Amino acid sequence: MSAPRVFFYVQHLLGIGHIARASRIANALQNDGFDVTVVTGGLPVAGFPAAGLKTVALPPVVASNAGFSGLADERGVAVDQDFLDRRRDLLLQAFHDARPNVVIIEAFPFGRRQMRFELLPLIEAIEASNPRPKLLSSVRDILQENRKAGRDAETVGLVRAHFDGVLVHGDPDFVRLEDTFPLTADIADKVSYTGIVAPPPPRQASETFDIIASAGGGAVGMELLNAAGQAAKMLPADLRWLLISGPNLPETDFAALSQAIPSNVTLVRFRKDFPSLLGAARVSISQAGYNTVGDLMRTDCRPILIPFVAGGETEQTVRAERLAKLGLAELLPEKGLTADHVATAVSAALAAPKRRATDLAIDLEGARRTAEIIRAMLA
Repeated sequence: MSAPRVFFYVQHLLGIGHIARASRIANALQNDGFDVTVVTGGLPVAGFPAAGLKTVALPPVVASNAGFSGLADERGVAVDQDFLDRRRDLLLQAFHDARPNVVIIEAFPFGRRQMRFELLPLIEAIEASNPRPKLLSSVRDILQENRKAGRDAETVGLVRAHFDGVLVHGDPDFVRLEDTFPLTADIADKVSYTGIVAPPPPRQASETFDIIASAGGGAVGMELLNAAGQAAKMLPADLRWLLISGPNLPETDFAALSQAIPSNVTLVRFRKDFPSLLGAARVSISQAGYNTVGDLMRTDCRPILIPFVAGGETEQTVRAERLAKLGLAELLPEKGLTADHVATAVSAALAAPKRRATDLAIDLEGARRTAEIIRAMLA
């Protein structure tokens, strides 16, 4: 009997969190015996999707503004209708070539509305297929709030009309979908919680740093990194610091940081062994994105979280406040962040007792559980 085929669409527009989470899920599906094709629509990210996965790379688009309402190509130029039509046609061809048993669309219809130009035609193609594949939405546990009037009802309509299930990648004892999606009751029969899609427990680190400051993809992390680099000058010089800028930090900003940091600070763009480095560190300074927090939950490293709030973003703030309430993190505001704030928080974190998510029985096996849920759905 041939392996069930999964067609997994993921579009990242700013950071790398969406593609990183999708890659972990795709790996788990492949390890469970599925034949997986991952379709990506953002800028290439080293290491994602992982080697060994079938991939289809659509012509990339990125967010052209902080509110995520516009699309631009890899040069930052606003895309035109011809570009969008070409992407749509390539996506539909990839779908027909893959002949999947299951289609997973990451974020939509809860987010990624700007991709409707290709996702609605994809859904039409799914409905017209015989046999029709299962259609699943893959969403993180915390959604962006303050959506426009009517958006939630539109989402419910699409889910009820076309989707066989909604995979919520979270632990309901930590946060529930209805906490940020008020109409969850209308789709409750479609919802399955998978647990948080965290990495496996980290391996032994190849080197040790006391404090690690990371900016995710790097597109919006300069203030965090600069404050961390300056804070290092205010604290004991025997503390070893690592600053990870992310691949998308502009080269001019990277060069400026390189000139400003003291000798006990190492600056790099990317570390493939980031989870293991966190496992050996005493303190982490980062935004509160889904994947970074998942990495942190596998360790007893003390997090200092600085949620991303530009463009009215609320998701990271909700996550950081939940963790702080549980005693799992310190919280600093992004607006007005200074080196003094960071230095004070680092001193407090270094002195704080260690506490980790596993002590609270938060489910971190979301990737493996996703594969089990889909396997059961097909049985």
